[in-house]
Amino acid sequence: MGKQAYLYYAGLVIVAAVWGTNFGISRLAMDTFDPALFTFLRFGLAVPFFFILLKLREGSVGVSFKVAMQLMVIGLFGVTGLEIAVMYSIKYTTLANASLLNVAPWPIFAALFAPLFYREAISKRLVTGGIAAMIGVSLVIIGGGEGIDLSSRNMIGNALAFAVSMIGALFNLACMPLMKQYSALRVSAWFILFGSLFLFPLTLGSWGKVDWSGLDAGSLLAIFYNVILCTVVAFVVWNVCMYRIGAARSNFFRYVVPAAAVAAGYILFDERITLWQIAGALCMAAGLIWISLEKKQRPS
Repeated sequence: MGKQAYLYYAGLVIVAAVWGTNFGISRLAMDTFDPALFTFLRFGLAVPFFFILLKLREGSVGVSFKVAMQLMVIGLFGVTGLEIAVMYSIKYTTLANASLLNVAPWPIFAALFAPLFYREAISKRLVTGGIAAMIGVSLVIIGGGEGIDLSSRNMIGNALAFAVSMIGALFNLACMPLMKQYSALRVSAWFILFGSLFLFPLTLGSWGKVDWSGLDAGSLLAIFYNVILCTVVAFVVWNVCMYRIGAARSNFFRYVVPAAAVAAGYILFDERITLWQIAGALCMAAGLIWISLEKKQRPS
């Protein structure tokens, strides 16, 4: 890949930063929307954009019946199941617990499960850089002062948060073989379509609670940010970069998400950033840079 590899790594960092910033933006939107409804709006409104882009760029939108069935399962678990698990993990445990267990094990599961889907070598550089990045992201999350609480009252939420990492890794890996046959845009369009369809029944009691005619500019901006940047742009860019770099390497760049969320909290909510979090961000950045400097060919 040569110099192109750095563009793919930059794409991963930018997407992770967009997703991290969305924690703050979505928190503001929760004053107006039920979480399930807002999640459906994010993915459901993105579907027409995906298929219009797909038609314009590739001239067709279809996939084979077999692949459609695979993408239906990916959408059910990778969009519907994953988003529900994230919402309830936050509800039933602390934010620090949810953040750490949602994010930290994800790349480990991606590396462990990768041989089930394709071949990707795990190098010493990836291991050492990954460990440094994991230590860094742990400091970013724990260093905020809330701390980790492993008491029994948080057991359900902790289990759900841990499951998010496992489901998310499998979700990413399951897309990889399909992107040898179809573009990242086509794969993303179809699994998000199916995920949105499965999400819709969960919103039936929420539509009447929103004053649609009275939506302010902040709510509309939050919807735009979620639909266009966090979903349409981010999913396509992430999948393209992940396919080129490899899932094990790419998923370590998810560690940028909580760092960006901390920065968004500082900007939007005047939340404090501690020295531990700054040190963690530097450690994480060093680990990710170390990974990105490795010469790596696309996995087979």
